[in-house]
Amino acid sequence: MIFGKIDYLNLLPFHVFMKRFVQHSSPKMSMNSKKNVPSKINKKFLSRSVDAAFISSIRAKNFRHVNLGIIAKKEVRSVLVKPHASYLSDSESETSNVLAKILGFEGEVVIGDKALRYYHGGGEHIDLAKIWHVNTGLPFVFALLCYHTDRELYKKIEVNFLRQKVKIPHYILKQAANKSGIVPKDILEYLGLISYKVDTKALQGLKRFYKLAQELPR
Repeated sequence: MIFGKIDYLNLLPFHVFMKRFVQHSSPKMSMNSKKNVPSKINKKFLSRSVDAAFISSIRAKNFRHVNLGIIAKKEVRSVLVKPHASYLSDSESETSNVLAKILGFEGEVVIGDKALRYYHGGGEHIDLAKIWHVNTGLPFVFALLCYHTDRELYKKIEVNFLRQKVKIPHYILKQAANKSGIVPKDILEYLGLISYKVDTKALQGLKRFYKLAQELPR
């Protein structure tokens, strides 16, 4: 299995889970990861150079997926717009750029760990997931775990991941803090804002997003 790995903090629990899942699977699984930012992983998945990945919602619509995603119930802190700046999309993102247009914001879009650092630095910002929730009352789904083949494998991953609370070992948390520039306490607080189960409300939010994205001027 070649998995497209988005190396952002929001997927840290999933990556910890997958390391254990692969080690304890029977028969032993072979898993290689290709790391990159979301927009690049989207392209790798579309070209089939990876077998599965968390794909940006705007690209995931026509692909098979399990009920795992990257979901913000309300605020998210890692998908922001810097107001009073010239419009600038984030090249690492696709879904967040579309969301900013849907919500009518024209500042600089910033996503991922760099956005979280900006948030904790006290920079002026608009939290797009928070505004989406205020406007719709629904969570926002940023990505879905999509796959090309082996549905049973990814359903097994879904079931096992969702039924356990993943504890992040201290040494991994410390490594993530050193790499991201976010202190462990703030990482854990941030992860408390992220949900991974694509439930009924999440699907409603996703359906609303697709409808509004279609209505944007071409």
